[in-house]
Amino acid sequence: MSGLVLKAMTWSHPRGYDPMVACSALWHEQTGVSIVWDKRSLQDFESFPVEELARAYDLIVIDHPHVGQITRENCLLPLEHNDRKNEFQALSDGSVGQSFPSYNWQGHQWAFPVDAAAQVQAWRPDLIANAPGTWNEMLELARNGQVLLPLLPPHSLMTFFTLAGNLDTSCANDGSRTLISDSAGIAVFDLMKEIVDLVDPACLEMDPIAVLERLAQTSVESCAPLIYGYVNYAIKGFRSNIVAFADIPSVGKAGVRGSALGGTGIAVSAFSNHPREAADFAYWLASGNTQRGLYAGSGGQPGHAAAWEDPVVNAGTADFYRATRATLEGAWLRPRHDGYMSFQKAASYRINDGLRAREKSQAVVADINRLFRESLES
Repeated sequence: MSGLVLKAMTWSHPRGYDPMVACSALWHEQTGVSIVWDKRSLQDFESFPVEELARAYDLIVIDHPHVGQITRENCLLPLEHNDRKNEFQALSDGSVGQSFPSYNWQGHQWAFPVDAAAQVQAWRPDLIANAPGTWNEMLELARNGQVLLPLLPPHSLMTFFTLAGNLDTSCANDGSRTLISDSAGIAVFDLMKEIVDLVDPACLEMDPIAVLERLAQTSVESCAPLIYGYVNYAIKGFRSNIVAFADIPSVGKAGVRGSALGGTGIAVSAFSNHPREAADFAYWLASGNTQRGLYAGSGGQPGHAAAWEDPVVNAGTADFYRATRATLEGAWLRPRHDGYMSFQKAASYRINDGLRAREKSQAVVADINRLFRESLES
């Protein structure tokens, strides 16, 4: 539909914004439909009400834990269309780990993954020979002042989730009223207290971007063992030093399983006056050809396996995708019930308060479980 203009919202980082603008320019050339992108800060992206965005935009980039909330609010449109079954199946088949099913809730697909992520490991190949393979190896680096860890909420909770999963005691995501057993939760929080004692206290106020900015410039720290991967830092020239990425260091005997799944998906507003045209773009943007081509080439971190397996895409990113794929395939899906987002915020701050005060682990775990129960009841 030549002359049509759709409004869209994403998050404010080159990884989240640049590929959207580049792909939208090509879409305009091909279809005549213009897509104008706005962006919000990362903190806003994680907490701003989706319904409010849906009333202002045709297309929205969302995080999968929102799906329970948006289902109640009826603010997004399901993306399964009877006349697009083959395209839909191709997107499902191209899922990296649970990225595609993470947006499926109560029988409907509310978004398509365009960005796949989980907590992985970041490291400086010019400062250390290899990324640590085990948690104990990482702790040796930490004792020498070489480790950073992003713990600004909600990332402290994400670290709690990942450690629980890697210890083979994953937190509940199936409707259970108890997030984690007392003994398992205490073991996780004990690990967190140990590593927090060894890193810069500023880590409690740092998100992954802040840690990666510092890691890319420092000559001291060489490793961030649990951090959401940002492919941009693995591209030569993005910063003064390349930050490479690897699978998470194993804590227990579960290998690299259990990392807290992240990433983003493209969704269509239920209030859009042009839902078909918006869905057309969503299908195209999430497709394998777009993801491994212009999307990846414009600084995006694709959500389709075709890009993760592409040798050209890997060659330009210090093997970012190959080096972290096992972690993504074994990643753990966060709870998605209506009420989870408020729990995520409250539990993250409770963890940070406990870490700062060096509280007994049992008290912190009890509060996290209480907050989780309350989120289900609300």
